[in-house]
Amino acid sequence: MDYRKLGSSYYIRMDKDDEIVATIRDVCRREGIASATFSGIGGCQDAEIQVFRPELGEFETERIEGLLELVSLTGNLIQKDDGELSHHVHALFAYQCDGEPRIAAGHLKSTTVLYTAEIELRPVEGGIIGASLNLDTNTYFWGFRD
Repeated sequence: MDYRKLGSSYYIRMDKDDEIVATIRDVCRREGIASATFSGIGGCQDAEIQVFRPELGEFETERIEGLLELVSLTGNLIQKDDGELSHHVHALFAYQCDGEPRIAAGHLKSTTVLYTAEIELRPVEGGIIGASLNLDTNTYFWGFRD
């Protein structure tokens, strides 16, 4: 992984076997970024994608593997009261299964880079977006701080 700050954004190039969400968190910790949004593209080797099922009150997880084109990645990191970063990430992958084109999309739990990923990280300026625990989903949503 390598990255540069250009203007107010960070441009991150990830390499084979880097886990995307963990790498973005690492850059935020190194740079003292408490909340940020990001987007990206790349080529991955595996991914865990989730969809929340409100009627069950839980996430359904699908794991996909192979040559996965990361067509779109968008998300944010926000700071919980204990200082830890919480992520909310959505992704769209295109791939082939038994010779047929497929897509998979949803909440991204994790994904590992196969050959590269390119991420633009945009820190929140002028404040911090905190995290508020949503009891219905047991996940953190934006909680604005005054």
